Amino acid sequence: MSRSEPLEVFEPLESSDLVRVGAYELVARLGAGGMGKVYLSHTPAGRPIAIKVIRPEFADDPEFRRRFRQEAAAAQRVHGLFTAPVIDSDTEGAEPWLATAFVPGPTLASAVARHGPLPLSTVLLLAAGMAEALQAIHAASIVHRDLKPSNVLLASDGPRVIDFGIARAADAMSLTDTGVTVGTPAYMSPEQAAGRGLGPAADVFALGQVVAYATTGTPAHGDGSSHAVLYRIVHEDPDLDAVPEALLPLLQRSLAKDPRDRPSPAEVVAMCRAASQDGTLRRSEDWLPHPIAGDLTRHHVTLAQPASGHPPTAPLSPPPAHQSPTVSAARLGATPPSPTPANPWPPQPPAQPASHPHANYPHGGAPGMTVPGGTVPAQRRRNKGVLVAAGVVGALLLAAGGCAALLNTVNHTAADKGAASGRDSSPAKHPKPASYPRVQLPDGYHLEFAGDPRQPKDSNYDDLYYICDFSGCYVGSYDTKLVLLNTTQHGSLNTCRTATRYTNRIGQKQLSRGSQICVRTAAGHIALLTYEGASADASPSRYVTFDAKVWRNAVNPN
Repeated sequence: MSRSEPLEVFEPLESSDLVRVGAYELVARLGAGGMGKVYLSHTPAGRPIAIKVIRPEFADDPEFRRRFRQEAAAAQRVHGLFTAPVIDSDTEGAEPWLATAFVPGPTLASAVARHGPLPLSTVLLLAAGMAEALQAIHAASIVHRDLKPSNVLLASDGPRVIDFGIARAADAMSLTDTGVTVGTPAYMSPEQAAGRGLGPAADVFALGQVVAYATTGTPAHGDGSSHAVLYRIVHEDPDLDAVPEALLPLLQRSLAKDPRDRPSPAEVVAMCRAASQDGTLRRSEDWLPHPIAGDLTRHHVTLAQPASGHPPTAPLSPPPAHQSPTVSAARLGATPPSPTPANPWPPQPPAQPASHPHANYPHGGAPGMTVPGGTVPAQRRRNKGVLVAAGVVGALLLAAGGCAALLNTVNHTAADKGAASGRDSSPAKHPKPASYPRVQLPDGYHLEFAGDPRQPKDSNYDDLYYICDFSGCYVGSYDTKLVLLNTTQHGSLNTCRTATRYTNRIGQKQLSRGSQICVRTAAGHIALLTYEGASADASPSRYVTFDAKVWRNAVNPN
């Protein structure tokens, strides 16, 4: 039956809350979680926005802050009709924050839990919208890493994918330091669960799980303990018995174990069109079932500013029913109350068990991050380890507590630490180069020139990454300057020091054997890469091969 209380909670500011960040006055608190607190605010022109303020203990970590700076900049390049755009940020202040557009509508998790699975026509529009969102996100060289029902908002004009700007920054925090886990097990891809490199195909797998949840009320590999779910994702086929036949081709391909067998987001859209009754997708204002559409009119908040800059003393309440809609409470990081199914279109949808995945993962923090047993400890070791998901069965069963499949620490050398923190010494006038012949860089991995580039890393995307997605294969970086030398230029330290035709992405189609790329890292290292070729079509993995020459501390750090 229907709940009488508001679907979403807007809490008044407390004495411990901030009242302003940057140019924005905070009106109410939307939620809190493992990574920070989320507040309601407005632009100077009155547009409602959501602001996520990062916890001080995260902000104090140099590696987290470095990645957060990169991710925030990349997220602001995402422009899609089905994303909640990042409109502003402060990555340098004592309390870094990220502001996004405030989108009207409940989360998919809240809607399905309250009303039951969605009809096929809605699911096809939902899947196509999420796929278009992933196209925009991937085009900005971002892998979402935590696409799940609580990160999809249902607005009157279509879905919105949120929380795509800080997932990689969350990887910087050590599980042993904070008790935080990264990723939501039920929506992880097999390669994420097994601790392998992540590419855009991991988001397509998550999309398939979200579509299964939307149409059946549960992910395709079921619910239960993290260990059991991750084991099924890595080793067992998805359970698609309850999925409508029209969706089977999409889910069978999207949930393939091998990332290379999954469709691109563009192919997902085409498959959704093919599965529709007339072969087209036409989104109208009534694309959502009536019970959910009715919920939209109840997702209002009072937008009155607190008097004299002080927190309000009473909870914010919805406006009277006769007032026009303003903004929704379902927001980046907002934590909805546990809803009760009401007016389901399939009679009596299956009740969510106590171990439902969303019961233990608050929506107020970073993507998929939870703090077992309480809040993040204020004091922790300053560990530069990088958290990646590790999912072999032995690791799943041996680690105690928490999500044991998520722990694999990559130790950095002292040189790596210096490069990450920007504390390199003054550049040498004539540094001696180090040569590394035939460095092979696999899809989804990156090179770090402060250390040994012959050992590609999969923990993040610095200093130079290689990715293949729906748009092709390319090398790139978030904060490294790249210059593709022309045939008249001789690759040398002096050439790479003086060349200024900077880019952050070079397509593999632009390269031929002997092509040279100057790489200038934020830490002040210079590398000259000579392209030697790429993997054959029959190869079990995609990779490119470079001869690398590295001059460390050759220029001033950025």
